[in-house]
Amino acid sequence: MLTMKKQNIRTLSLIVCTFTYLLVGAAVFDALESEFEKSKKSDLLKEEMEFRRNYNMSDKDFETLRENIIRSVPYKAGTQWKFAGAFYFALTVITTIGYGHSTPQTIGGKIFCMFYALSGIPLCIVMFQSVGERLNTFVVFLVKHVRKCFRRSSTEVSQTHLIFITLNLSSVVLTAGAAIFSYWEGWDYIDAFYYCFITLTTIGFGDYVALQKNDMLTKKHEYVTFCLIFILFGLAVLSAAMNLLILRFLTMNTVDEKREEMEAAAAARGAVRLDGDVITANGSVVSGAQETPEYNDLISVCSCSCYNLRSRRKLPRYSVTQAPGKITHLLPMTQTGGGGARVSTGGGGSGASGEGGGTKNREDSHSITDDSVSYLANLQYLSKKRASI
Repeated sequence: MLTMKKQNIRTLSLIVCTFTYLLVGAAVFDALESEFEKSKKSDLLKEEMEFRRNYNMSDKDFETLRENIIRSVPYKAGTQWKFAGAFYFALTVITTIGYGHSTPQTIGGKIFCMFYALSGIPLCIVMFQSVGERLNTFVVFLVKHVRKCFRRSSTEVSQTHLIFITLNLSSVVLTAGAAIFSYWEGWDYIDAFYYCFITLTTIGFGDYVALQKNDMLTKKHEYVTFCLIFILFGLAVLSAAMNLLILRFLTMNTVDEKREEMEAAAAARGAVRLDGDVITANGSVVSGAQETPEYNDLISVCSCSCYNLRSRRKLPRYSVTQAPGKITHLLPMTQTGGGGARVSTGGGGSGASGEGGGTKNREDSHSITDDSVSYLANLQYLSKKRASI
């Protein structure tokens, strides 16, 4: 029950943290982008009015021209639906990048795109996860051999070291890719790095898209090949790093939960309880009131005058002593939350026994044996027998 409560609290905390993160992000983007958007919109309206005044265009003609210009943007790269362009589009679909630079226009293309994504996206996720695991295994292999070459005492690679290495490898892929895209596309280095990050994290805004000018899809085959390899390899590297980070967080939560479960199980295994006349150990009943000890010798306790008429056979002599009504003082016990008692397994305890003074009882570190349980049951039986006399 305690573990379930902690899981609920953790889930609620994650939800609150996520929404707080969203609110902070919204506030920052609002502060950074709102004023620029207003100024940009004002400049565009001024240019539009000047253009329409210079060419004396009506509102309808201007809207038609603008729509045609917008629709013609994807065709700057050349024919989009040849094999190279179609392969590039299919890659953006199953990797969930989705630039939006080109989209299916026919009914058949739209229907096929939906079914293609339904089966392709899970396949792509599993593939990248498997490639990421193989990549992590290869990195561990290389690090171990490097440590052997330098004769290090330990060749083990921890999860923290592996995360550090994969993050550095991801940074190398991003920086190198940004330099190459900056050269081929004519972008600033920051814009090229931004494009690489948005692409490899599968966000895919579409504001920057490679291979979309000067007929690059049909003329620059080596550049098309580089773009495809960069996307596939970069996604594999980043997925390996992300998998390790997610696994790290999940492992931290799992370790805490397992520790709590082990502590609760250990506490339950060590419990010896006395509930009324029932003795339980390790969660199972050891002795109860229904169990009656057996005796081979008969004890005569008759005090009437017919005692002398009985057989002259000499019976064994027994002495009847005052037996306690309860046996809880024979074992050092502490009260538990369930209303029972728990045997203390420490160094020992002291308690009063009878009217004469205190006697010191030392508890063994092991559980109660069958003999000691029988002894306790015998004491219970003698106590009840003495009370009935």
